[in-house]
Amino acid sequence: MGATAGAVWGRAEQQDFRSRVRGTLLGAAVGDALGGPADGLTLEEIRSSYGAEGLVDLAVGFGRRGAVTHHTQLTLFTVDGLIRAQVRRDTGAWHPPTDLHRAYLRWAATQRDWGPDERREDDGWLAREEWLYARRDPSRALLIGFGDTHMGTLEKPKNPGELGPEAVARSAPFGLLVGWEPQLVVQLAVECAAQTHGHPTAYLSAGAYAVIVHALARGDSLDGAVQRALALLVARPGHQPVSDALQHALGAVRQGMPSPARVAELAGDGTADGLLAAAVYCALVGEDVRHGLCLAVNQTGPSGAAGALAGGLLGALHGETALPPAWLAELEGRPTILELADDFAMEMTQGPALHGPAGSSPGWLVRYPRA
Repeated sequence: MGATAGAVWGRAEQQDFRSRVRGTLLGAAVGDALGGPADGLTLEEIRSSYGAEGLVDLAVGFGRRGAVTHHTQLTLFTVDGLIRAQVRRDTGAWHPPTDLHRAYLRWAATQRDWGPDERREDDGWLAREEWLYARRDPSRALLIGFGDTHMGTLEKPKNPGELGPEAVARSAPFGLLVGWEPQLVVQLAVECAAQTHGHPTAYLSAGAYAVIVHALARGDSLDGAVQRALALLVARPGHQPVSDALQHALGAVRQGMPSPARVAELAGDGTADGLLAAAVYCALVGEDVRHGLCLAVNQTGPSGAAGALAGGLLGALHGETALPPAWLAELEGRPTILELADDFAMEMTQGPALHGPAGSSPGWLVRYPRA
């Protein structure tokens, strides 16, 4: 799927792309929901709470089964920001990192406000979804990064010592820009990650994850997608920890049967590079999506982030129909996720028909305002 901006998409291509978009967003969300209840628990505590095999089904978190965390919330606002960036491109005022930053500030408002403010007409439809106003343990790095209107950049990043996985866990949608060249996908993901996670290991992990999803969404194998990421990382200062982690993940595949111990070794102390490596490994060795997700979340570390990363990879690789239907049936916010996924797919494949020289759809511009 090598479509470029302005290319004509065939119907089969559009259907395949929509399935991968849905798969990526739903997969990341269901992995987040699976792992969220285990965040902060050791593997021994997970087994004590959920049985000898650990978490093998959705459990209660935030008062219900299938609840998502801030990882999914921010991923959805990433999608919203990317659509808004495409719509704003018509105006000539096109700077995607700024549009993404504005989207993340809309997420930050959900963490402060009781509910949507109908007076803010330029917020668009996603920011009016009341279920997104639940506070789901966002990290300090996120609250600081989006705590004011100043945007972190690669030259002056926010939280320059932050190594956590949160920026990686919101970066799958960048990979769905299949009409973009891979190096541009990496650049956008890196710049947007630096808005909260300014350490090179964190923001380069986000870039690597995005470009792996990008290759999968174009139909590449997971092994091939990781090799593409490694090739693009080489030119980036500070890439070695991320490159080493990905190489370690590939090597671990050949070291016998998958086990929680191997996942724990890859994940390390839960930094961005370790979680990325663990997610890649689980997606590579999982017998199916369910098995890969269970491997990812049963570990001592940020289980929600690990599940989200593995789920995004598996969903991009296999499409939405490979995801466990029983889990999707209980997934919080599934109608919103599907609606946003389909809007993204429509914008990326048919954007000129929604807003372009021939005319604009008023309804679309209400959903995704240019302002």
